[in-house]
Amino acid sequence: MIHGKKVVVVLPAYNAALTLERTYREIPMDVVDDVVLVDDAGGDETLELGEKLGIKHRIKHEKNLGYGGNQKTCYRKALELQADIIIMLHPDYQYTPKLIPAMAHMVATGLYPVVLGSRILGVGALEGGMPMIKYLSNRILTWIENLLMGQHVSEYHTGYRAFSKEVLENTLWELNSNNFLFDNQIMAQAVNAGYIIGEVSCPTKYFPEASSINLKNSAVYGLGCLGVALRYRLHKLGVWSWELLAKKTQ
Repeated sequence: MIHGKKVVVVLPAYNAALTLERTYREIPMDVVDDVVLVDDAGGDETLELGEKLGIKHRIKHEKNLGYGGNQKTCYRKALELQADIIIMLHPDYQYTPKLIPAMAHMVATGLYPVVLGSRILGVGALEGGMPMIKYLSNRILTWIENLLMGQHVSEYHTGYRAFSKEVLENTLWELNSNNFLFDNQIMAQAVNAGYIIGEVSCPTKYFPEASSINLKNSAVYGLGCLGVALRYRLHKLGVWSWELLAKKTQ
């Protein structure tokens, strides 16, 4: 706990057996109250390894629901566990779990209800091995998204995020895409709801076992991200109402 607030880390996994242990071993359990591991119908022994590591909350999808569908299961379980702070961390060891206390503290103090672990702040991305094409694509996409959404964040595409429970309770993330666009849609929802976004500089590691998407899927993802930002802007201008940004009724 931090300031009396329960911290739950969620690990959306897909064939993460080669990197799960390294990721889990660095999670600071003096701060984290619970860990949730969700295996999105992968073909390796991620869930079995999670059991050996002592991860209590393990969920296996019977069929692949996609990255966004995996996160939905993660967040439902975290809220069921009465988490006050939910931290989503990719279990592929690209991001260091050592930043969890800093990110959780920023949420717990009420300074930022959303915190991103940014690979772009500082020089961590390229030094950590991020391919130049991915770096440039990230920078260009983020610049356009900031322009359309009126923000100044360094990247929208990190797999390391912290949310206060209020953000998840007050946005319609259950309606989001089940694919990789989930990340951008929940950002649009948080911004639309008036939540301030904080960032911390996060070193990153690129290596063969780490997850990645190919060039074709990257291009499709990039176009989708631009579509999310444009739809957000049209919604704010009153030109095209978007149900994902509607006010959530309790």
